[in-house]
Amino acid sequence: MPLRPTLVAVLIASLHLAAPAATQHAPKPAAVAPTADAATKAHQALHAMFDEAWEAEARSAPEFASVRGDLRFNDKLADHSEAGLAARDALARDLLVRARAVDASLLNDADRLSQALFVHRYQQEVAMQAYPGWRTLTLGTLGGAQSALAGLARNVPVNNETQVKQWLTRLAAYPARVDQEIAILRRGLALGWVTSKPVLARAIAQIEGQLTEDASKSPVYEPFARMTVDASVKAHYQALGQTAVREQFYPAQRKLLAVLKEELAPKAPDSGSLSSYPGGDKVYEALILRHVTLPLAAGDIHTTGLREAARIRAEMEKVKAEAGFDGDLAAFKKFLYSDPKFFNQSGEELLDGYRTIAKRIDPELPKLFAQLPRSPYGIRGMPAYMGEGAADNYNGPALDGTTAGWFNANAIAFKRRPKWAMETLVAHEAVPGHHLQISRQVELGELPNFRRQAQYSVFSEGWALYAETLGPQIGLYRDPYTRFGHLQAQMFRAARLVVDTGLHALGWNRDKAIAYMIEQTGHDPVFMTAEVDRYLAQPGQALSYMMGELKIKELRARAEGQLGSKFDQRRFHMAVIDQGAMPLPLLEQRINAWIASEKTRPQQDPKP
Repeated sequence: MPLRPTLVAVLIASLHLAAPAATQHAPKPAAVAPTADAATKAHQALHAMFDEAWEAEARSAPEFASVRGDLRFNDKLADHSEAGLAARDALARDLLVRARAVDASLLNDADRLSQALFVHRYQQEVAMQAYPGWRTLTLGTLGGAQSALAGLARNVPVNNETQVKQWLTRLAAYPARVDQEIAILRRGLALGWVTSKPVLARAIAQIEGQLTEDASKSPVYEPFARMTVDASVKAHYQALGQTAVREQFYPAQRKLLAVLKEELAPKAPDSGSLSSYPGGDKVYEALILRHVTLPLAAGDIHTTGLREAARIRAEMEKVKAEAGFDGDLAAFKKFLYSDPKFFNQSGEELLDGYRTIAKRIDPELPKLFAQLPRSPYGIRGMPAYMGEGAADNYNGPALDGTTAGWFNANAIAFKRRPKWAMETLVAHEAVPGHHLQISRQVELGELPNFRRQAQYSVFSEGWALYAETLGPQIGLYRDPYTRFGHLQAQMFRAARLVVDTGLHALGWNRDKAIAYMIEQTGHDPVFMTAEVDRYLAQPGQALSYMMGELKIKELRARAEGQLGSKFDQRRFHMAVIDQGAMPLPLLEQRINAWIASEKTRPQQDPKP
């Protein structure tokens, strides 16, 4: 869907990417050209601001600093007190004002793009400050306040005694952090913003799943199981770890659990639709813009979803015919989920299957890319407390290269993960999808750090969904069943456009959304129910996948049409990912410029 012309002009102007207006009499170059000294000062001031923001983020969100490889604050948890959050908000507003004030005419092209992305980032941050009620909904289905520490535990380094002690310090700080979270939830109660019953039920179950009878089985104990310390002190730290789990982590989680059950549950709404909250319609508009980066109406996105679902359903019918199945599409879907031959017999067998697929893909990647990232990736099972309905996901490598990327697979759901769906999932979560794009971004060392870690779900999820469509070129989807698996994954994202907008803007209830997802995809009901609850917890995020893929496909078709025989998909893919994640309007401008450049490139030039 095209942007409205007026908004295009506003976006381009605000991102400092518009060409200067023509004048009748061109001024003398000396009157307008910036001096070398002025340009140098502008560059230095801009990058000093980038560094300041990066440092402030590390201090205010030490958990994320640890994950990205900055271990200076490895013993701290974020301050989510009212004063702490207010300070972060004030800094975001200040950075936005200062970034806009930098004279873009003094910057080179690379710095202008960085400035534009920096401004866009803090525009997003500041825009959501207008919705205090929404910001109190900190519980989720795939993650949230209830599981944040457990999620961090899998990613903190414990390679020496200092780092083990740092984790013990974080466990000791956790009760105070829970008190801050409880205060946030109570502010939400006062504002009429309470997590919906389905999402709340999942958060409660996740907390209960972390309260294992054996403290050594708790997810926050995991660092003590893999720490690399001298054997003479290992038992000592493991004993300290179990004590910390029992005396600090468990009491804090039980306190949070009591608030969820006794205070939130009686006030929790049934639907979770944003339209049911005070001012929720405006929040949804803001979230669409945040996640899609395009000013689209919910109704228009809904229509796009219906159109794409119809297109994919027609392709599914063709695959059913290829398989020689005698029955309608609904019966074919049921068959694919009922025949035992389509399923692994254990979680380990499922993980081994994913790894085998990844090994087949890896040597084929040079067909698609002119350059490949160096960071390795692994495939591991998700923690059991997340539940069988949790969606598989990916964690990127640290900026300093000290950790690999990880495809986190729901191994406990092996009975609900058919073999024919595995290839397209590896393509999405690992290569050529998330791992390839995100690890490449991390390795773009010439970019400011904030761009190497930039997150735009419409870009990264759009890329991963587009990456699935490249499967036939790298040996995937060679039989009707795996082709159906690929189409099911595409249908899954098309149906999300329909369901997310249906839930939050068009009056759909949860049962209707679940029924639609099952009917369109044929997916397991447990997984589809969990997914719908995820859309209740994260409004708008589910829109990013298909909307991002459609834009990348549109840009590719444009490049192929204009370049003809000069089109090189390896170069196109590098053009898409080699400036990191960005909003779709900026991506479109970048690819338009790349197309113009490719038209003048000698055809035999092998460099990207």
